Amino acid sequence: MSFIAYLIRGISLGSVYSIIALGYTMVYGIAKMLNFAHGDVIMVGGFVIFTIMSTLGLSPILALICSIIFCTILGVTIERIAYKPLRKASSLAVLITAIGVSYLLQNIVLLIFGADTKSFTSMIKVEPLKLVEGKLTIPGEALVTIPVCIIIMVALTLFVNKSRVGRGMIAVSEDKEAAILMGVNVNKTIAITFAIGSALAAVASALLFSAYPSLNSTSGAMPGIRAFVAAVFGGIGSIPGAMLGGILLGVIQILSLAYISSQLADAIVFLILILVLLVKPTGILGKKINEKV
Repeated sequence: MSFIAYLIRGISLGSVYSIIALGYTMVYGIAKMLNFAHGDVIMVGGFVIFTIMSTLGLSPILALICSIIFCTILGVTIERIAYKPLRKASSLAVLITAIGVSYLLQNIVLLIFGADTKSFTSMIKVEPLKLVEGKLTIPGEALVTIPVCIIIMVALTLFVNKSRVGRGMIAVSEDKEAAILMGVNVNKTIAITFAIGSALAAVASALLFSAYPSLNSTSGAMPGIRAFVAAVFGGIGSIPGAMLGGILLGVIQILSLAYISSQLADAIVFLILILVLLVKPTGILGKKINEKV
């Protein structure tokens, strides 16, 4: 496989990381919470699609819609039950709660579906594109994943900057107390943020498991961690930063697997993250925030 083929594969994988990272960056940017259960919502979304397609035999589009609805409800429920009571708690309490929610979701899926790895049927039926007289082949998954990522990022950016709800999100991210005084419903705004992030997780699950068709109760853990790294890499709280960080992460991971070592690929990713943060602690597109004391 040529360098360009590896690069396209890395951009495709990075696009999935970008969609997942958007969930992290929105929740942190607005609610100032790190939802480490986000990766497990992706896993749940994958199992919803798997069940509807394999067990019920319904169409991939209907399976995706059901997954989006289920994950949206799940995300809002997690926020309401687990995170809302901790709005004024310490960051450590929120982190421990998020880890607890993560293990809870993994064990519920383990009880329902068992420990066996399931074979996920690809939802993408696009034929590969052959270029350069057949020497370069772009997989169908890449042809779908990359445009979907761009569309989601553009739509989300327009939603946040142009809609009334989006402007409310910006206000809450800047100052919750001032937003309340301006008539913004903080609880509703944060719930909508979790809903959007969880819906994106369902979309990401369809793209991720179509390209890498192996599904079990821990399938969302590592992609979730990598996507969080991508969000920090690009500048957590920044929507363009999440996309940039995800794509860079995917490219670095695939090129490391191809040219260096499959065992050291993740270590190289984290090493580059450390180097970037040493130079720019807020991430590539992150902005320094001055806090009042």
